[in-house]
Amino acid sequence: MRILVLRALGLGDLLTAVPALRGLRRAHPDAEIALAAPAWLADAVERVEAVDRLLPTEGLAPVDFPRPDLAVNLHGRGPQSTDLLRVTGPERLIAHGTHVPWRDDQHEVDRWCRLLMLHGIPCDPDDLHLPRPERTTGDVVVHPGASHGARRWPVERFRAVVRELGPAAVVTGSPAEADLVRSVADGRARTSLGSLASLLDLIAGARAVLCGDTGAAHVATAYRTPSVLLFGPVAPDRWGPRSGPHRVLWHGSTGDTFADRPDPGLLRITVEEVLDAMGGVPWPGSVSSARATSV
Repeated sequence: MRILVLRALGLGDLLTAVPALRGLRRAHPDAEIALAAPAWLADAVERVEAVDRLLPTEGLAPVDFPRPDLAVNLHGRGPQSTDLLRVTGPERLIAHGTHVPWRDDQHEVDRWCRLLMLHGIPCDPDDLHLPRPERTTGDVVVHPGASHGARRWPVERFRAVVRELGPAAVVTGSPAEADLVRSVADGRARTSLGSLASLLDLIAGARAVLCGDTGAAHVATAYRTPSVLLFGPVAPDRWGPRSGPHRVLWHGSTGDTFADRPDPGLLRITVEEVLDAMGGVPWPGSVSSARATSV
């Protein structure tokens, strides 16, 4: 049996689809499962251990996987993504539509599990974790970047937190974010501008993570690394951690997630709030133990 799955999006999108992908694998243990997703996600796809082949696909581009026995749309509500799968000529197609209407009031993990379950494929929404290494470091990962300005907390606020964390802080980002990373580190923290694999390993073994609503947050969730997550303009009950050692800061407003400027709700999160949220973790360095709140 040959199964084609479309999820040609980002890192967080991939990790929120892990329970659905693993449900497919359990339902069809002997099938060849091919995932159409961006090539740069290869290291993360391999760690999910539910996919046999990665078909490098950027956005809604044609997929070279003709006549699958089953095609599954984990990309979006359609019709463009669903039509893209229809072109491959699948014997069976699973997608949102008349049988399973799209719902806006669902967590992203639940959305794709529900789609498969209503097509007879059991899924466990909590089956999204990756193995955490036995040995962890004292690193506190600070990841200031995000795909859009609306989800980027101001540089000067990240920098203020890094000053409090001291030498435990490691500021991360892609090579394209080198200027941002160096600005936040400000000569006071280590920096990491490595590959996706190095980011995954760093977060997997870290003491904790601080970041916005971005891929690094979902990596922390996957590895159960304690995190403080800064949300705005998207509600955390749609994209935040469902459980685990995480603290979400959100001021209850939503807005345009594709805007160039930081969302007004995100700007309401102060440095003091972030440090208070981080106080429950036994930080090395200068964060006061008086800032005690569980993460």
